[in-house]
Amino acid sequence: MEPYRVLLADDEEEIRAGISRKIDWAGLGFALVGEAENGAEALELSEQLRPDVVLTDIKMPFMDGLELCRRLRQSLPAAKLVVFSGFDDFEYARQAVGMGVSEYIMKPINAPEMGEVLIRLREQLDRQRMERRDMETLRRRYEESLPVLRELFYTRLLDGRIRPDQVADRAARYELDMPEGAWTAALTRVGGAGESEAQRDELLLLSALAFLDEHFQLPGACVRSLLYNDAVALLVRLEGPEQVYALTEEMERLCALARSILGMSLTVGIGQPCAGPGELRQSADGARSALDYQVLVGEERAIYIGDLEPDRSVRLSFGEEDQRALESAVKLGSREQVEALVEQLTHRVRETRRSLSQCHLFFLEIVTAMIRLARSGGDEVEEQFSRSFTGMVSFSDFHSPEELGRWLCARCLKLQELLGRQRTDSAWKTVEQAKAFIAGNYADCDLSVESLCAHLHLSATYFSTLFKRETGQSFTAYVTELRMGQAARMLQDTDEKTYLIAEKTGYTDPNYFSYVFKRHFGVTPSKYRAGQRA
Repeated sequence: MEPYRVLLADDEEEIRAGISRKIDWAGLGFALVGEAENGAEALELSEQLRPDVVLTDIKMPFMDGLELCRRLRQSLPAAKLVVFSGFDDFEYARQAVGMGVSEYIMKPINAPEMGEVLIRLREQLDRQRMERRDMETLRRRYEESLPVLRELFYTRLLDGRIRPDQVADRAARYELDMPEGAWTAALTRVGGAGESEAQRDELLLLSALAFLDEHFQLPGACVRSLLYNDAVALLVRLEGPEQVYALTEEMERLCALARSILGMSLTVGIGQPCAGPGELRQSADGARSALDYQVLVGEERAIYIGDLEPDRSVRLSFGEEDQRALESAVKLGSREQVEALVEQLTHRVRETRRSLSQCHLFFLEIVTAMIRLARSGGDEVEEQFSRSFTGMVSFSDFHSPEELGRWLCARCLKLQELLGRQRTDSAWKTVEQAKAFIAGNYADCDLSVESLCAHLHLSATYFSTLFKRETGQSFTAYVTELRMGQAARMLQDTDEKTYLIAEKTGYTDPNYFSYVFKRHFGVTPSKYRAGQRA
């Protein structure tokens, strides 16, 4: 098993050497990966080494142990922090506990005590590692939840809350076979139309569900059944759309069988066949409408909506789900996803064979959604369409749904490009503003990520990620490099004292300035000046 990584920070070299030498790191399941002689150096090392445990003294130069712990609690929230001190001071202990420090040890430190602390920490870290890695438990829990997840999937499918392009992936995730082809939804109501919901309780619905599962017979068809609202829903995969009439006859048979065997009255509404499982929402709507006709039919039977409303088909409307799909594809999707969505929309126009006026309204709803999307992103409508665009565009301007689809696709891809460019430009501008602020404030010893983010009105977490991605450096490394460059220039071009140069580059402690300078350039400030002027 991989050992846990430890970072040690103490300004006394003897203590660091003693702890390093006397502890059986490997035997305890740890590896000492780094040492620091002050809090500032420890903070920088932690960014590189990402330790699991940090052992730190309280009193150190440049940055004390409590401040180091406060910073680490933000940048490494999962790390275990151990503080040791020679000061038997309750206030130190209180502050340490308040920062989430795991252990507080008094100096002098002996190896047995430190070993016991490490053993306790290893047990905590082992538990956390086991929880993360216990995939078998998660898998078992997932499998136990599969029946519920499948029921939820079918319900969301009938409600239209799953996009058609997501159906195959979701079905595969739940180990379900939901192939494309002719599908239809049938809703079975137990009891008459005049009965209350209380009379159609869960036990009665469960009896109907079990009855239908046991007695349903339709060669070539595949059926999924579930409780859906106050009915039993059947999702039926047909050999072809024409098999819906054979389905209607089978449901008629089951209604009669339930009446004779169980004395149970069933009424079944059957929706129009649709082109795939992603369109079952429309078929379910038709099944609900068919059930409403029971008042006119006056008996328990199977009612196919196509017999009562032969002109009813997939409704041509651009709803909220379509609008969310368009926004998601344009903002977050690939070019292929945008093209697939537009093809789906134009296919709907092609297959529904609605009147010209209804097709025109559908087209205008799409254009309006695109205009709203452009304006929400801060783009001008003219950039998306053309300088001469006035909004006066008609479905009749196109010779075919395919031509309309090409026009819509071009506009969607243009909008995707504009929004993507805006996101890139926004990130670049933010980083440039940050650099300008740093350049104007590097001499301020209180310059920090927090003060910069307060100026830019950004969260520190988002800014740190953005700045590192755009510049390749952390905020601390960038500021240090800038300050060292300015210090080197002043040492070379001026005769100012080192402590003044330290103040002008944001360091209140000349000793720490000299320490950082030597670490950066390899020589002290005085030797650097002498070498430059030799």
